[in-house]
Amino acid sequence: MDDEPVDIVLEDGRIADIAPTGALRAQGEVLDAEGAWAVPGLWDNHVHTVQWALAAERLALGAAGSAAEAAQLMSAAAVLPDGRRVGSGFRDALWPDAPTLALLDRETGVVPTYLINADVHSVWLNSAALAREGFRSADGMLREEDAFEISRRLNAADPVHSDVAVQAAGDRAAMRGVTGLVDFDMAWNADAWPRRVGAGFAAHRVEFAIYPFDLERAISAGLQTGEPQEDPTTPETARGLVRVGSLKVITDGSLGTRTAACSHAYPGDPQNFGMLTVPPEELVDLLTRAAGAGLSAAVHAIGDRATTSALDAFTVSGAVGTIEHVQLVRHADLARFARLGIIASVQPQHALDDRDLAATLWAGQTAIGYPLASLRNAGADLRFGSDAPVADLDPWQAIGAAVHRTDDDRGPWHPEETLTVDQALEASVRSALRPGEPADIVLCASDPRSAGAEDLRTMPVIATLLAGRVTHAS
Repeated sequence: MDDEPVDIVLEDGRIADIAPTGALRAQGEVLDAEGAWAVPGLWDNHVHTVQWALAAERLALGAAGSAAEAAQLMSAAAVLPDGRRVGSGFRDALWPDAPTLALLDRETGVVPTYLINADVHSVWLNSAALAREGFRSADGMLREEDAFEISRRLNAADPVHSDVAVQAAGDRAAMRGVTGLVDFDMAWNADAWPRRVGAGFAAHRVEFAIYPFDLERAISAGLQTGEPQEDPTTPETARGLVRVGSLKVITDGSLGTRTAACSHAYPGDPQNFGMLTVPPEELVDLLTRAAGAGLSAAVHAIGDRATTSALDAFTVSGAVGTIEHVQLVRHADLARFARLGIIASVQPQHALDDRDLAATLWAGQTAIGYPLASLRNAGADLRFGSDAPVADLDPWQAIGAAVHRTDDDRGPWHPEETLTVDQALEASVRSALRPGEPADIVLCASDPRSAGAEDLRTMPVIATLLAGRVTHAS
């Protein structure tokens, strides 16, 4: 970002030239954005796309201050066409009361009712929902793999409907300057995304993940990271938008569900150190098979034990890729990211949403919580995302969280981990504003470097261009 006004010339989806304003004769279509500040197209590097798209139709439970309040809210929730009530976004770790099956049954009756935790690692179901899904639970709570299975079923209920929701969500993302995202939906995305593109989706670029249960299918299909995934019906304007991403492996739980694998026990539960959901030897095997097939790896690791296990597996297997979340890191592990060339894919807003949880549940941990500057100073490459719908899909929110480490009237949380605006932007883009680069460009209403905390988080986007094509204009 320079201070002098310039003209940017675009040809065939790329930046052809950048020159002082007026130095070049205008040819073709002109987008007059006088006074705007240009930055490269923004990426969200961690999204659960269908779950995020459908969240707009589910009852928001983030404000529920107790289990009783959440259950009461669900009693008045609209019944969806498939006969379910679905809510999402609750955070039970700091509730004064415990979620129970009896409480939820009393408030919701015979209508199958589903409450999805904000971290998506647990769900709270009433008896009707448990019976419908074929699960049993004494308290109505399902955790980790059982919770993921419930989310998979809810998200896959009506692909036609969800594709329409994804289209609308993509348009909303373009309004915030998004030109690309990494999709971690737990589905066979190799078919879903070409189908959506064939139906007209062209809002942003997509890299889609593959999960271990589909690894052999992906290998048999010859899928390799970075390769386009499209069919003959793909419109010309959408060619190259969808590419194969990484093998996604979830190796531990989450902070909110108290299952992230940590070195020290959770308070009040001396036997609970969280869980490694994938044993180290199995993780090495998965990464080795992926690397041999030309697939990079994206390893979910939140607790410090999980982060160490992931780094060990990358070391032994020789795989390349990312560690997702990286919310608790041993000091000795910081430099290993750079040595191994492993990208730290982080969600800065989580530090702010979780600061009260971390202060309570991770008070006894000795590793570094939610590191940003520490990782960068150790030479690690950072990539930002939202984990939507866990946090809003808005790169400016992530940038603001990284720069200011607060989003309320409290001071910065661990200000030693803040980044500069330029450093946060670097973690949010995949290209640069220079000739030859893709014409993925965001025009902002003001200079991000001089914006205050709230102005940065809510940065007005005048226009978003994807390969030179306008996907949003205000």
